[in-house]
Amino acid sequence: MNNKKRVTLASFLAYFIMSGMLAPMGIISGPMAEYFAQPVTVITAKFGWLTFGILIGAIVALLIFDLVRLRNVLIGVYATILACLLTLTLPVSISFIGPPLGLVGACCGIGLAAAALVISRTYDDERRASMLVITDGSFSVAGIVCSWVAVLLVVRGVHWAGVYQFVAIISLLVVLLSLASEFPEAEASGNVPGDHGGWPVAVWLCIASLFLYTLGQWAFLLWLPNHAETLLGAARESAGQIVSQYWTGMFATQVFVSWWVLRIGVRRLVLLVGVSTTLFSVPLWLLTDVDSLIVISAVWGFMNLGLLKIVLSFATQMLRVPTGRLVSSLLLGATVGTAVSPWVTSQIVAATNTRFVMQFGTGCFALLTIFLFAAARADTSSRRNPAQFKAKT
Repeated sequence: MNNKKRVTLASFLAYFIMSGMLAPMGIISGPMAEYFAQPVTVITAKFGWLTFGILIGAIVALLIFDLVRLRNVLIGVYATILACLLTLTLPVSISFIGPPLGLVGACCGIGLAAAALVISRTYDDERRASMLVITDGSFSVAGIVCSWVAVLLVVRGVHWAGVYQFVAIISLLVVLLSLASEFPEAEASGNVPGDHGGWPVAVWLCIASLFLYTLGQWAFLLWLPNHAETLLGAARESAGQIVSQYWTGMFATQVFVSWWVLRIGVRRLVLLVGVSTTLFSVPLWLLTDVDSLIVISAVWGFMNLGLLKIVLSFATQMLRVPTGRLVSSLLLGATVGTAVSPWVTSQIVAATNTRFVMQFGTGCFALLTIFLFAAARADTSSRRNPAQFKAKT
């Protein structure tokens, strides 16, 4: 395996680890509630340690690549993740699980930005978009695999953190790959024209869209299993399959979109993804048949059409050089949505019910669609004015 393949594989596994931490949350929250004798809303809110840790890591990623080599960043963060995950089977009190989850989250936030930057610096233009979508394929594969592992272990009565020990093994692989590889180094942000915060308005609209996407996404993924169990009477295994099927659909669309984007381009595709994500989320809170929910969850996953990486790729094309600060800022927008989702959605459910929180998720998707159309319009207008476009890039 040559160096380019090793660094690409390490980047893919970084996405696998992030998903491996997030995807099982809705599945293991019930067993955790039983283990710690706490309400499920309290347990779900505890995952805020993980998601806010990711947010902190995303903020650190805005600056760290100007100071530390990518290779050293990856080795450090994934060795730390490995050590923290091994401690999760020890706590007998819920108060002790927060700090290691928070540290894992911070490392994931840094590692994910590093992985996206590696791909952005290794591949160019539409090929970059295709490879970034494929990294999301790794994210979805992790969602499928880790959701399945979580369901299997939960049904068999294994400790709730068992699925995270599987993720620890993947962290070890990233450390080993990083030790054996040389990574493309990020150019200092201050040396790149147009990367001093004076980005075009379309970039900021993309950042806001990514925030809305992850907030809406986790409004569904955190509460669909509980919704199916408590309101629809589904067995725990069937409820877990709803989340697993979503990631199956996501993986299928990322394989498809990684090919399709090379033919129709990012600019056209970005106009479609928001609409399809919004429309196909509606049946998830309308349907009352569990078997139908499992099917439509897979369809919804497919109709997301790799939204996160399509928007990220669209935004990176607005500057001549996709710097570490630009990539990290885009991922920060998505990370903020993920970080606040356990607390925000828990408050919504406590005040209303699980159906309403999913309607809230659809509302987030509708608003992001408006933002994406506005971003595309603003970028097109900027490109029609060569002097303005040159100034912004």
